[in-house]
Formats: sequence, C-alpha cells, structure tokens
Amino acid sequence: MFRKLPGDEAQHLVSTTPDTAVVFRPAVLRTPAILTILIFTWRLLAGALRLLWRHPIASAVALTPGALTYFYGWRWGVVLTVLVPLGLTAWCLLARPSFLRLLGWRLLAWWRLVWIYRRHWQPVMIISGLGRHLRGRDYLPRLVRVTCTSWADLVTVRMLTGQAVKDWAERTDHLAHGFGAQSCRVSIARSGRLLLVFPRRDPLATPLAAVPVPAEASVGPVEVGTCEDGKPWLLKVHGTHVLVAGATGAGKGSVIWSTIRGLLPATRAGLAQVWALDPKRMELSYGRDLFGTRYAASPADCADLLESAVQIMQERADRYAGLQRSHTPSVDDPFVLVVVDEVAFLTAYQSDKGLKLRISAALATLTTQGRAVGFGVLAALQDPRKEVMNIRNLFPDKIALRLDESEQVDMVLGDGARDRGALADHISPIPEQGAGIGYVRLETSPDPIRVRAAYVSDSDIRAMALEVAA
Repeated sequence: MFRKLPGDEAQHLVSTTPDTAVVFRPAVLRTPAILTILIFTWRLLAGALRLLWRHPIASAVALTPGALTYFYGWRWGVVLTVLVPLGLTAWCLLARPSFLRLLGWRLLAWWRLVWIYRRHWQPVMIISGLGRHLRGRDYLPRLVRVTCTSWADLVTVRMLTGQAVKDWAERTDHLAHGFGAQSCRVSIARSGRLLLVFPRRDPLATPLAAVPVPAEASVGPVEVGTCEDGKPWLLKVHGTHVLVAGATGAGKGSVIWSTIRGLLPATRAGLAQVWALDPKRMELSYGRDLFGTRYAASPADCADLLESAVQIMQERADRYAGLQRSHTPSVDDPFVLVVVDEVAFLTAYQSDKGLKLRISAALATLTTQGRAVGFGVLAALQDPRKEVMNIRNLFPDKIALRLDESEQVDMVLGDGARDRGALADHISPIPEQGAGIGYVRLETSPDPIRVRAAYVSDSDIRAMALEVAA
C-alpha cells in the first residue's frame, strides 16, 4: 500500500566480512532551483488563501490597519488601532451578553484553537494512540472546528478511516489531560465525525434552591434542576419509569422531592396521584400529608399498596382494550406515580420471602404494563448490582448520582456510559459540592447528560403538605 522509500532495503543486507558495517547511501536527486522556488511560492500562496478562507474575521482585523496606512496614511491606521479596542471594550462592559454571543466566544474559540488544540494536536494524537506514525509520516484525525460556550469547548473531529467511537471513548483521560481539561466527553456529531466536550469550569458547583411550583397543572416533563449547559432539567415521568441510583448522601431525595413538587399543581387538580413507599421511614414521611392513604412504610403495607396499584392498572387496561393505546390524564383516570425510596430494601434485603416475591412481582408488573395506561414508577436505590435490583433493565430512563465504584456507572446507565464521560464515581462526596449532581441517560439517547437536582428543604416539604391539606 505504501511505496518503499530510499533506504528501506538496507535492513535486508547481510555483511559477510566480520566487524564491517554495512553502509547504504540512498540516491540523491538534485532539484533545479527554479522548480524549488515555484513549489515554495505555490505553497505560500495556497497557505495564504487557506488562512483567509478559514479565518476571515481574524485576517480582516490584521490586514485592515495596514491597508488604511498604505492608502490613506499612518494617521488613519493609528486611529483605527486605538478606536477599535476602545469600542470593543465599551461594548463588552455595557452589553456583555450580546458581545459574548456575537464576538466574545468566537475570539475565545479562535485563541484556544490556535494556542491549545492545534499546538498540541499532533503529540496528543500520537501518544494516545489515536494517530499513526508510519514510515516517517503522521496520519492524524482532522481537527475540524472549535466552538466555545460559557462553560466548555466543543471540538469537532473527523476520525481516521477505520476508527470507531469506542477508540475515542476509551481514551478520554488521555484527551482531557493532554489538552489541560478536567474531563472529556465523546458524542457522535454525524457519520465519521465526533464532538468532544472539554469543560473549562463547573457550572453546577453551586447548590440550587427548590424550583418554584409550576403555575399550571401538567404531568408533562417536570423541572427538577439544571443541566450543565444552563438549560432547565426536565424529567419525564408520564409514559416512562425512572431509576435513581446513588450512594448515601448523593441527593436521591432532591430528585424525588423535586419531581413531587413539579407534580403538585396536577395533584391539587386531581390529574395526578403520588403513591409513596417509604421503608426507611425517613425521607417521604416529611410530606406524608401529600399522599393521604397512599403511603406505606412497613414491608407488608408496601406489598398491599403495590398490589392495589397493579389491580387498578389492570382494571384500567381492561377498559382501554380496543379503544385507546395511550393515556390522557383526567380526574377519572389520573396519572399515578409510584415512588419507592430504597427499593432494594423491599426486593433484596427483605427477610420474608413471601413479601419479597409479592413486591418483586408487583413492581415487575407495573414497569412492564403501566406506561400505556398512566402508571409510572420512580425508584431509588444505593446498590445497583443485578442481584440487588434484578428488574433495573425495565426502567427506560436512568439517573446515576454519586457512586462508589466505576463499574457501577455502567450497571446503572448501560455499557459504555462511563467511557462517554459519565464519571459518576468522581462526584465529590462533600454535600455542598456534589449532592444532587448526576448523569442522566434517556431511553432515546445513548449520550449521558450531566445535571444537578434542586434541593428541597424540610420547610419546603412542609409548606407543600400544608398547601395540599388546605
């Protein structure tokens, strides 16, 4: 495939004279000076045109003062050189959002492209194994584009022919340290192209206050926090099931109570019901008045409540059979969200085998048949192992908060999630820094999304309960 270069055959020569080195001098082809000058001139012009095409704004900024000085004198060049920086500084101070949107992030992206990524691209690619050095020539993935946001660099890369996404996902640590970032996430932009996300700062470092109670009654996606890109984190609960996994103090209660808070107007309007199973008797008991008679704490009561939900679900399915295939919330047929805090206590650590089988069968029935008729399950647990939660694959949407081991990330979010940047085992155990931070992997997308749930305090929960009771 590759043409042999002069000197390649030297390795096949064998000397028959002892202590005599084989000396091989490749043939030298003398190029005429005029041909060398023409090639150099052509490369210089092609490089200048390529520079103008790829960086028109930067080229215009550099060439305009010189052009004014040449045609109109040095005074115009000095005036432009002084007034333009002053105008840009005033624009940045008086209208910072528009300056950043139209010019600031573009200038930062150009600077980081030149000083960070293009300068270190070749050594990082070769050392990480994503590039190839064959017969004196480097074959590197192409750096297509760098875009900056308020918190990260988005780098678009064209892979080498024959590479796969897995090759890049397994080298995220090499890429992060090579370009001076804390982490790196890999996603597919399109066929043959990848989008690498290098965070410059952590936009989720500050804890979030409780999200305001919505003004309208809806069971649609409820706002429970903020995504890493600054957009609201909207959690879908109607038409799906959600599994939340995290170690002690990771913030599972923030996800649960933010979801209940988002459904509060629909609960008051009779369009939704929240059924609570609280075997620890510590989390959901604060808002017991929100659930009324649909609250259970002991294993026997939890089994009875789950079987009641299954019975109502099956009766509703009998009425829907042959008439409709999806559920529309109404007062007669409200959306039912079954919240289970520490589900492993009921399915794995339960000593009564009879109760254990009843609870496991009821949960499996709800998660396999409940979506179409308006039943959803929001379950939280600490240990995501298969022997602890053997029905975890029945939850389409999964949330991984802080976890103790790297292997647990793929147990919760699916194979390859950690390689794509879901570093749930690296979340800080300090509550102020890491509680509520996690990664979400939805049924419709393989790429994990970094989020932080809002903290709902005890006073917020009591205020919600008093409001519903009133």
